Amino acid sequence: MKKKLLSAITVGALFTLVGCGGNGSTESSNSGTSGSEKAKSTEKVDITSVGSTALQPLVEKVAEIYMTDNPNYTITVQGGGSGTGLTQVSTGAVDIGNSDVYAEEKDGIDASKIEDHKIAVVGVAPVVNKEVGVTNITSEQLKDIFTGKVTNWKEVGGKDQKIELINRAAGSGTRATFEKWGIGGAEAAKGQEQDSSGTVRKIVSETPGAISYLAFSYIDESILGLSIDDVEPKDENVLDNSWKIWAYEHMYTQKDASSDVTAFLDYMKSDDVQKNVVNELGYIAISDMKVERDLDGNIK
Repeated sequence: MKKKLLSAITVGALFTLVGCGGNGSTESSNSGTSGSEKAKSTEKVDITSVGSTALQPLVEKVAEIYMTDNPNYTITVQGGGSGTGLTQVSTGAVDIGNSDVYAEEKDGIDASKIEDHKIAVVGVAPVVNKEVGVTNITSEQLKDIFTGKVTNWKEVGGKDQKIELINRAAGSGTRATFEKWGIGGAEAAKGQEQDSSGTVRKIVSETPGAISYLAFSYIDESILGLSIDDVEPKDENVLDNSWKIWAYEHMYTQKDASSDVTAFLDYMKSDDVQKNVVNELGYIAISDMKVERDLDGNIK
């Protein structure tokens, strides 16, 4: 009996060892696939994304979807303008800096220390209070309005009403895009300044004679996007550069960004997001563009 019991114990121990060895081998062989996926799905990840308010709605929406699929992620998205996003990501204060302009275009930013991820394209249009009596102006008239040469809507075919300029703050990428491509590099005249695209839309809708500029994604029925030289502010006109006021939307990271951050950015650039969420929210997928524009404005 003792011999039989000892044999049973020995066999049981051997099966236990084989079982442990087998499990260890399975974990090891899958460590690059299911093992890493398991770790990714359970370890807590915090990401902060700050900057462009023009890009903010898109990043917020995609972050919401991503966090639903990856409950361990907490992605905080804030505005503040492109200048703020670029400054904070370059100093390592945040994980992602959202910008409507290239880092090279911002003073005080060392672009060589951060990584550019182009996420989408956005059109920018002059927007007015719906009662100004104008729907189309020339590019020269637009420049004259924003540089203060024209101060009444009747001078461009509208009502006898004072023009109220609403600008974005100096660090805004939307402002930089508008000044560069909308008014030929001129600096907009002094006027009321706002940090948020949403606030600009509200003020323009409620202020008689108001004019400003917004990303297409912010234009709704409460305001009117002006045509320029008979070209409407529409996505299809951006695609071939018929509408010239547009910009790439950038999400900048540190050069050594973590795999958790780059995984989120890879999702931002995925076909699923680009073909669905990007277009749905009023942005343009980069793959849809018929032209490319480099930092110096050259069209390819």
